[in-house]
Amino acid sequence: MTSTPTENRPAELGTLVVLAWSGEAPDGSDMPYLLAYSLGDTAAGPEGTAAAVEQMLTGCGLPVGGALVDGTGRPSLPVNLLVEAGQAIVRMPRLVAQADAPPEWLAAVRERGYAYLVFTTRAWPEGEPGKAVDPAALAAFAGAEETLTAAAHVVLPATSLRG
Repeated sequence: MTSTPTENRPAELGTLVVLAWSGEAPDGSDMPYLLAYSLGDTAAGPEGTAAAVEQMLTGCGLPVGGALVDGTGRPSLPVNLLVEAGQAIVRMPRLVAQADAPPEWLAAVRERGYAYLVFTTRAWPEGEPGKAVDPAALAAFAGAEETLTAAAHVVLPATSLRG
């Protein structure tokens, strides 16, 4: 798995990264997941990027540490997911984040019609863009209570240019 930096983002967020992977869900089928996080690489450090990410998320109606937001029933949600040419593209006001999507992720999103986004305020400097991410390290970070409670959780319907 390779991390991908985001584009068109405010500088106070630092380097943002998005990873796409799939894993078994409670219903026994694959769930397409997206994990977004900052490297915490600004002058304000991880604490500063955490505050900036939280402000951006709450400004979009995504509560950090709160309940799951079901974007499939909220067409006015200012966060959306475009799946095109093997890429997962998350668009938010002032932010476009793009990740290479592995074939199993693409199959899972085609089957379900949505992906589960975890956008955490917790910095992960080890998940640098362009470097392979060890699946065990990803699982440890993504599954850590500190990561999950410092995150907005949203189900995003997948759209494509083909309709």
